[in-house]
Amino acid sequence: MAESQEKIIVGLDIGTTKVCAIVGRANQYGKVDILGMGKVASHGGVTRGVVSNIDKTVAAIQEAIKEAAEKSNVDIKRVQVGIAGAHINSLQHRGMIIRNDRESEINTDDLEKLENDMFKLAVKPGDRIIHVLPQDYTVDDEPGILDPVGMAGVKLEGNFHIITGQISAAKNIYKCVEKSALKVSELALEPLASAEAVLSQEEMEAGVVLVDIGGGTTDVAIFHDNIIRHTAIIPYGGNIITEDIKEGCNVMKAHAELLKTKFGSALANELSENEIVSIPGIRGREAREISIKNLSKIIQARIEEIMEFVYYEIKASNMEKKLAGGIVLTGGGSQLKHIAQLAEFVTGLDARIGYPNEHLAKGMVDEVKSPIYATSVGLVLRGLTDERETMSLSGEQLFEQKKKGAFFDRIKDWLKDEVDVADYK
Repeated sequence: MAESQEKIIVGLDIGTTKVCAIVGRANQYGKVDILGMGKVASHGGVTRGVVSNIDKTVAAIQEAIKEAAEKSNVDIKRVQVGIAGAHINSLQHRGMIIRNDRESEINTDDLEKLENDMFKLAVKPGDRIIHVLPQDYTVDDEPGILDPVGMAGVKLEGNFHIITGQISAAKNIYKCVEKSALKVSELALEPLASAEAVLSQEEMEAGVVLVDIGGGTTDVAIFHDNIIRHTAIIPYGGNIITEDIKEGCNVMKAHAELLKTKFGSALANELSENEIVSIPGIRGREAREISIKNLSKIIQARIEEIMEFVYYEIKASNMEKKLAGGIVLTGGGSQLKHIAQLAEFVTGLDARIGYPNEHLAKGMVDEVKSPIYATSVGLVLRGLTDERETMSLSGEQLFEQKKKGAFFDRIKDWLKDEVDVADYK
């Protein structure tokens, strides 16, 4: 194929409703050119963000990759893959070390030792600590230090945000990618990838809540001072709204999905009582008439429940008063009419819809600008950012880069018996 593989990144989002592959590369202006995209239905191979059928997922990946390769004219061998699902959990923990050398300055080795100690924490059977994210440090009882390197001190303490997940879920993703004749460049948490695509540095510094409403789950990530402070996975997404409509309106699932996307609203009071939509009958039966307002009442009830879970996570993070950036909604579920207004009503925070177009160059496929593709675009952005930083950083700055890759390195250690780790180096 004509295109060079150099500096080209492929983001692969293995979701509950779709498998999407996006091919991109950085242009001379620092923006991302989208070279091609492939999207297919998951065919029931993924349930709430977790692979539940290997063969169906492999078939969907192969189809999406083939379509993306044909459109981009790129021979795809490696992919950036996202991981999410209800098995992902998070907790806060504080660590401490006493430095023996009182005269020397605190260096990155001290920070790395403190961080590595976090991986020794006990977790539930079947779970592993997959990411340790530093929050801030305390040096000799002086708190709130973001970067203690170069300071003098004996007692070094750190607050960490720790993310755990089931290793079996990661293994199944690897198996699906390998059976698709691909290699994993990085396995990244999907909320972090979505944040790359739709959040600005100003929002992450001021304090913001990312709410990614997917088909099977809703991912929540809270940022403040450019540091991720809290993550959570809510086991409800767009699919459960479709099921509610199917049961409440007594229609087929395909019709319920169309009703949701074409006519649904998250605020029933914004609609007129007189708006009616007709649904074709089955095998010659008479058509059914559905009230748009009643349809939206069903949708509003479930969206309110999801937003109440989001608000619970906001309060649990103790960041409720530090979120000047409000809420950013993304993912397929964020396309419902009036959902931003409902989010503001439930949480009391400003809300907007996050589109993954800030970092994209003109001329790319307009469809990719949709919130549906926030995770896929974010995976491409993460890959390009990691590549640029690896080429430009040196010395102590490489420690920061190493921390970003700690999640992937840890996964590879777990999978030594399952995959040939050397293939991923």
